[in-house]
Amino acid sequence: MVSMRLKRMGQKERPYYRIIVSDSRLSRTAAAIEELGYYHPVEKDNQVFLKEDRIKDWLKKGAKPSETVKKILNKNGIQMEK
Repeated sequence: MVSMRLKRMGQKERPYYRIIVSDSRLSRTAAAIEELGYYHPVEKDNQVFLKEDRIKDWLKKGAKPSETVKKILNKNGIQMEK
């Protein structure tokens, strides 16, 4: 099963996250299939960058986003198709 989740990067107390697509059967540290954007919770400006066309493509293919990724997508106007 393919999942969309956050990958933590950055320094201690200055995290940033990459939104990635990965195989949920593999370990958490396994290589990502594709990087779809980033999220900087500490920054004031430009907190989120998303590749909307690639995200929509992965959602159509059946990738399941984590709860946090789902919230980020909803805040930025990307709805999950039913």
